[in-house]
Amino acid sequence: MSDLTRLEEKLNTDKKGVMVQASTLGALEALLQFLREETKPPIPVSAIGIGSIFKKDVTRISIMREKGMPEYATILAFDVEVGKEAKEYAEEVGVRIFTADIIYHLFDQFTRFMEDLNEQKRKDAAAVAVFPSIIKILPQHIFNQKDPIILGVEVTHGILKVGTPLCVPALGGLHVGKVTSIEMNGKQMDTARKGSSIACKIENESNPNLTYGRQFDATNALYSTLTRASIDALKENFKDNLEMEDWRLVVQLKKVFNIL
Repeated sequence: MSDLTRLEEKLNTDKKGVMVQASTLGALEALLQFLREETKPPIPVSAIGIGSIFKKDVTRISIMREKGMPEYATILAFDVEVGKEAKEYAEEVGVRIFTADIIYHLFDQFTRFMEDLNEQKRKDAAAVAVFPSIIKILPQHIFNQKDPIILGVEVTHGILKVGTPLCVPALGGLHVGKVTSIEMNGKQMDTARKGSSIACKIENESNPNLTYGRQFDATNALYSTLTRASIDALKENFKDNLEMEDWRLVVQLKKVFNIL
């Protein structure tokens, strides 16, 4: 068994990860050890090689895009040359090639790439993700009863964000509208957490005639409208933004909305 084959047997058994290419076996081992032990979380590796990068190497790792993991359609090239044909083909099929002759520089390039990619994912997911919240209407602070409805409310549970769709489960899931602004102490906010008293503007494009005091009132608690897709988007992209108490609220709201 060759040394390269021995290393390949230690790779991610799920075949999920980047490709690592180095100039020598020793350099390859050093880079693999760095990625395994010095990066948090460890960067998974699904393929390795020694020597210059050719089109066949790009083809080999491009399968990560087909598997729905474009972030791993990446080659970390340590102290090796990248052939012209390989560069052109990589651009064509969406494979990223990072090159450096110092391990830390290679790691920094990939880290910046992942940070940018994750930030873009969060931006894309923001249109789908809905944070869990329950809010209580403060009847002494009703500023506008018709669209846009402007209410003083208290966030009694969870996190209320601009863009959150609200409904009244007690009234058959009546869609009240989407939060388009949050104001606290005269300042515009993107988010209000449990315990906050705020003014929020709610707009309802599908039912602009909805009126506070007619279809719903202060006796009705308003809930974030959750769906399976919105919960999945939260888990995948905003897991660290929610505390354990917020996740317990998600579980509670799943029962309210009959989400499996």
